[in-house]
Amino acid sequence: MDDKIFELMTKMYSDLTTRLDSVDSKISTIQNDIVRMENKLDNNSKALFDGYKQTYEKVVDVENAVKDLSSKVETQEVQIKVIKGGKS
Repeated sequence: MDDKIFELMTKMYSDLTTRLDSVDSKISTIQNDIVRMENKLDNNSKALFDGYKQTYEKVVDVENAVKDLSSKVETQEVQIKVIKGGKS
């Protein structure tokens, strides 16, 4: 009777060990997938930030150009008024 119990316990231990090894390998695979996704997201977020930065810089350039043009238009309006003798 003790031999049968020992064999049963040995078989249960073997089955449990096999299942735990299977679970460990699945968890390892999931962890590798998560790391791969994190690396991909990190690279994508850097690319998006670079695009945002370039867009912002272009907007600032356009704003500066508009300010310069506005200043020139105001100066020309004043000059036209002086030339016409102040008549509007």
